[in-house]
Amino acid sequence: MSRLDLFIARMVSQRACIDHAVALTRGMAGPVFELGLGNGRTYHHMVEVIKSRDIYVFERAVASHPDSTPPTDHVLLGDVFETLPQALARFGPNASLVHADLGGHNATKNDQFARDVSPLVEPLLAPGGLMVASDRMYFENLTELPLPKDAVPGRCFIYQKNT
Repeated sequence: MSRLDLFIARMVSQRACIDHAVALTRGMAGPVFELGLGNGRTYHHMVEVIKSRDIYVFERAVASHPDSTPPTDHVLLGDVFETLPQALARFGPNASLVHADLGGHNATKNDQFARDVSPLVEPLLAPGGLMVASDRMYFENLTELPLPKDAVPGRCFIYQKNT
């Protein structure tokens, strides 16, 4: 598969999984967390499809497209290994949805990051809450869910916190 095909598969899968997760968590009231903003494409999409929940972005430095930049009071700046525990103290275990596109080009580094960040993400989720990730994650109390029909296996993953 060409790099272009891999990119397209990742984008199609990401949109399908986010839309599926939004539908599955529609009745939940907790906040939504976006781990990493980048240029803001997925944040912008989530703003379009999630109207009833606050979306908070975790980022080291905001450098997104102006149309895709969250309000400053919804940005948690800094290293996620510091800001995720701070978010737990601030919001409690109430997140309805967490999205992360690790997006790096080094699979080994992405996997290590996923292993390191998984224990910090898991306690943020409310029972029944979902995690959508571009890479396999490593959770103790989350179950991997089947992908929606438009998603390409291995390009996105969905996990649900056990109730």
